Amino acid sequence: MASKIRPVGDRVVVKPAQKEEVTKSGIVIPDTAKEKPQEGTVVAVGAGKLTDKGDRQPLEVKEGDKVLFAKYGGTEFKLDGEDMLVLRESDILAILKGD
Repeated sequence: MASKIRPVGDRVVVKPAQKEEVTKSGIVIPDTAKEKPQEGTVVAVGAGKLTDKGDRQPLEVKEGDKVLFAKYGGTEFKLDGEDMLVLRESDILAILKGD
């Protein structure tokens, strides 16, 4: 999927994690009651921020990283029917480490 989109500058494309649709007790949660996800997987990264000297500052995140991002940061869009989010690297709060 990363080959279909290439963000510019210090922007990152993230696929938000899907939240549970049904609680443990079996109650179905409608879309209107769901919270926006704040975790996701980095799908594509830009070349990096351009400094005042004209150099590129590389990004800390890379494709495949699981990240925690600002709740209302970025711009949502659909790519091949899947929800995606374009964020600035500064909207990413942390890289989540695996178990």
